[in-house]
Amino acid sequence: MTEAAEQQSVITVRTALAQRGVSGQVRRLDDSARTAVEAAQALGIEVGQIASSLIFLADGDPVLVIASGGHRVDTSRLSGVLSGATITKANADDVRAATGFAIGGVAPVGHPEPLRTIVDVALSRFDEVWAAAGHPHYVFPTTYDELLRMTGGEAAEVGESGE
Repeated sequence: MTEAAEQQSVITVRTALAQRGVSGQVRRLDDSARTAVEAAQALGIEVGQIASSLIFLADGDPVLVIASGGHRVDTSRLSGVLSGATITKANADDVRAATGFAIGGVAPVGHPEPLRTIVDVALSRFDEVWAAAGHPHYVFPTTYDELLRMTGGEAAEVGESGE
């Protein structure tokens, strides 16, 4: 990603956050935070506090799942939440088409079109969670309740059973 594209992605997220009244400030990390583990290490927080924005296809339509970095999404459980839809993981092209962002920097807001969004209830355990802000080096703090509000998301258990 070019520096100009990087900056535009982050500006898009900052604008979307401001429009939704989100107070958390976007922060640039020195190291990439493409994974929840990398982001948690860079921020000095638990991996479960990372709100990973993942795209799945439900009967071919993109769905945003904001999952706790502390576990994997159980696609069978997600299918149940989505009325029995067939769930597949989106590829890099699907992710960019649905969100405008590259994998590793997908933000919960700032997409070209609204996406059906599921927010992992596991994130509610934390007072503060962190999400990507349009690029793997950029993140912002928020809360579980604010994620639900800013995305219009539905709360659901999406982690693998036993977690």
